[in-house]
Amino acid sequence: MYLNKAFLIGNLTRDPEERALPSGTKVVSFGIATNRRYKDASGAWQEATDYHNIVVFGRQAESCAQYLKKGDMVFVEGRLQTRSWDRDGQKQYRTEIVADRVQFGPKGAGGARGKPQDAEPHSQEVAPSIEDEIDPEDIPF
Repeated sequence: MYLNKAFLIGNLTRDPEERALPSGTKVVSFGIATNRRYKDASGAWQEATDYHNIVVFGRQAESCAQYLKKGDMVFVEGRLQTRSWDRDGQKQYRTEIVADRVQFGPKGAGGARGKPQDAEPHSQEVAPSIEDEIDPEDIPF
């Protein structure tokens, strides 16, 4: 049995870039940043940020292009995929998350995002904010 599944909650690092495949299928790509907090060997709190490339296809891609912008919070569920190509004789690699589902998070400081009439219902759900609910000091490891 095999499993290739990724779950991320983060903020967009750039506006979504929309394009179309020769078949006409819409494709959107964007980056998100995820933050984590941990104690180093000396016991001091450290923060680290990881950056992820996201690719979305089809109707969900259109919704992402229409409603998301840099800084917005999203919950992404998908699979890891690594592509490779040759550039000037050098092999290049890019690992990205091909999203099966993208949930929009709260927008701005004013609370939840409004629900557009033509968007898919699952793309408008609010992602949970676990950072406000869990104190890292309460985690036993």
